[in-house]
Amino acid sequence: MQIHVVEQGDSLFSVANTYNTSIEALVDANELDTPNNLVIGQSLVIPIVGQFYFVQPGDSLYSIAQRFGMSYQELAQINNFPVNNTLPIGFRLYIPERPTNNITANAYVEPIGDSVSPTIENAARKQAPHLTYLAPFSYRVNRDGSLTPPPLDNFQEIAEANNASLMLVVTNLEEGEFSAELGHIILTVQAVQNTLLDTIINTAHAGGYTDVHFDLEFLPPDDRDAYNQFLRRAKERLSQEGLLMSTALAPKTSATQAGEWYEAHDYGAHGEIADFVVLMTYEWGYSYGPAMAVSPINEVRKVVDYALTEMPPEKILLGQNLYGYDWTLPFEEGGEAARAISPQQAIAIARENNVPIEYDQTAQAPFFTYRDAEGNDHEVWFEDARSIQAKFDMIKELNLRGISYWKLGLAFPQNWLLLEDNFTVSKFS
Repeated sequence: MQIHVVEQGDSLFSVANTYNTSIEALVDANELDTPNNLVIGQSLVIPIVGQFYFVQPGDSLYSIAQRFGMSYQELAQINNFPVNNTLPIGFRLYIPERPTNNITANAYVEPIGDSVSPTIENAARKQAPHLTYLAPFSYRVNRDGSLTPPPLDNFQEIAEANNASLMLVVTNLEEGEFSAELGHIILTVQAVQNTLLDTIINTAHAGGYTDVHFDLEFLPPDDRDAYNQFLRRAKERLSQEGLLMSTALAPKTSATQAGEWYEAHDYGAHGEIADFVVLMTYEWGYSYGPAMAVSPINEVRKVVDYALTEMPPEKILLGQNLYGYDWTLPFEEGGEAARAISPQQAIAIARENNVPIEYDQTAQAPFFTYRDAEGNDHEVWFEDARSIQAKFDMIKELNLRGISYWKLGLAFPQNWLLLEDNFTVSKFS
């Protein structure tokens, strides 16, 4: 698999010819609905085994071979190129496929209403082959310790058919928002905890869950130690039942980070107690905030670097968004919310408005601006093959356990192709 960024004058024919593939393969891999209208700056994944490298000024066989983890003699032999010859600029070298890392891949899925919509179910069916866990969001804790489940419909069958497991996500959501008051009750009232843990265990066994995932947010800062003690108690009970336990953590960059979303989340304790954690490394750019990348890699890296001071890499799933936002400018505090869009929708918007897609090297994220038919200015940030590959590279560099997606339902076909190209996803059988 390889990434190509569309330049002026590119066509599917020329791109296919460059990489020895077919137009049909490019259309299928990228789910191109208007294949004759590429957008300048649009990234395409090239479905080939291995990849091609085009020689740049200053390159040598030795430097290129080092970059791809092979010997210069092997590189020369594969490409039938004399080892002592000078490489011409632009010369195409074939780089063979390299061994992949094993990772855990999770994806949350959030059905809305009383049943799972066809769109959500189809997304779960389509992506379950790429997942270790499918995580219906969420089982909401009631004030007596009972649980209100989300619509589940065919999720168990989908997971079992794809050798994935369901993750039982437990939240302190109340009336659509994380509740500090409910969180305090869960963490401090013994009778509620007893009922909750009994209910979780029964639900997990009945529903075929292998992991119980606590996503308790907006907790009172003074309940930090109570949360740690609750997790220790929960871990002991769940381990006795043969169940794993994981948690979701707000994106902190230090142990002393202030703020109502951060203070009760103790990275060190979670890293010690839980089998693994999900770092919620997204929503820097969010629907009611100013336009910016949703998960800029420079900010994500700060969170991961801090997490690695508190826990081993094999306990960390990197949180990753599968969506972007379209903001109407200028940004006004408390104003209109940005519209969530898929990467596919973002490309369509750029094409319809005849604007090129740019790429922020610091954030490692694509973006563009446009003016709509009513004269309103917009700024769009989203994900593409380049931005997701940057996250995959970081996972490999730091030997993280894997990745956790929020959330299924918006199309991003390039992600799943690149996930399988970079990694072997762990399965349960």
